[in-house]
Amino acid sequence: MSFEIERKFLVINAGWRDYIEAETRLIQGYLTASGPVTVRVRLDATQAYLTLKSATTGISRREFEYPIPFADAETLLRELAVLPLIEKTRYRVRHGRHLWDLDVFVGENAGLVLAELELEHVAETFERPAWLGAEVSADPRYFNSQLAQHPYCRWEQSEQS
Repeated sequence: MSFEIERKFLVINAGWRDYIEAETRLIQGYLTASGPVTVRVRLDATQAYLTLKSATTGISRREFEYPIPFADAETLLRELAVLPLIEKTRYRVRHGRHLWDLDVFVGENAGLVLAELELEHVAETFERPAWLGAEVSADPRYFNSQLAQHPYCRWEQSEQS
């Protein structure tokens, strides 16, 4: 069984842009985002995936991801996904010995920039980049499944800080 151990942070400046190694435009939607499992469909330019994730316990959860036909993913997103869809550009950025995922959201979640770091184990240490802000790993508002149901643009200003 597969586990995902992930920490998530707000990004406070654009200093990371000098270290981009790759970028990918992603569109994803959720077929279910409540209960013991979330079911996500994700598209990039050439591939599509169906992902099942358990509820998060601390910073870890079970994750299963399967490639699916691109046309099937488009249909699932169009006809069955919770709206709005999550649209973002994911940048791969190296800092120290780790490769970070920085998600710059557009559409209903425009203005939100998050950094995610997948770890080998829960207690793994990492170097904190200067562009890294507050940790939001335990804040469900920042889960992509929640951003699909409660987009960032609809948050009260006081919630965004």
